[in-house]
Amino acid sequence: MKRRIKYTKEPMGELKVIDDFLPPPEQLAFKEDKVKITIALSKSSVEFFKTSARENKTQYQKMIRGLLDYYAAKFHKMADRRVPSVKGPMPHPTRSWKQTGGS
Repeated sequence: MKRRIKYTKEPMGELKVIDDFLPPPEQLAFKEDKVKITIALSKSSVEFFKTSARENKTQYQKMIRGLLDYYAAKFHKMADRRVPSVKGPMPHPTRSWKQTGGS
């Protein structure tokens, strides 16, 4: 049997409110090209997505994929604002600059 959490009415200390930039679960399903990967997630996270998927009549994998896509798009845009654009082709990490057409 699991131990029950005993809640008290003690002060929690200073709390910090953060902006909620993530979409609700029902907006996490859309179509796009996919790449198969293997990932280990916590049991509680998977159960959350399975429950939300059932409530919204969708697949939990689609919801997880949508969340990751949303997160990546948001922070990719932020990175684009900080990094200046590069003129010309980008060098391949394992090739020299001249092999890629750079001067």
